[in-house]
Amino acid sequence: MKVFTKEELEQYNGKEGKPAYIAYKGKVYDVSKSYLWEGGEHQFEHFAGKDLTIEIEDAPHGVDVLERFPIVGELKEE
Repeated sequence: MKVFTKEELEQYNGKEGKPAYIAYKGKVYDVSKSYLWEGGEHQFEHFAGKDLTIEIEDAPHGVDVLERFPIVGELKEE
């Protein structure tokens, strides 16, 4: 499984045809196929290419929504 640095993860921002990846608790998910992440943005306040661990904790939905998306790697701890 690929290990991403934060800088590498930022490249997967869902813009200009790039995949949209997000990180949560050290796992990196590919949310590219979700229409809710079109263009690398979710609800105009969350952005692909980022570690969203804190933001997802405050989301109106549970973290179980991430189970719909493939895990493509791990986020390297700094």
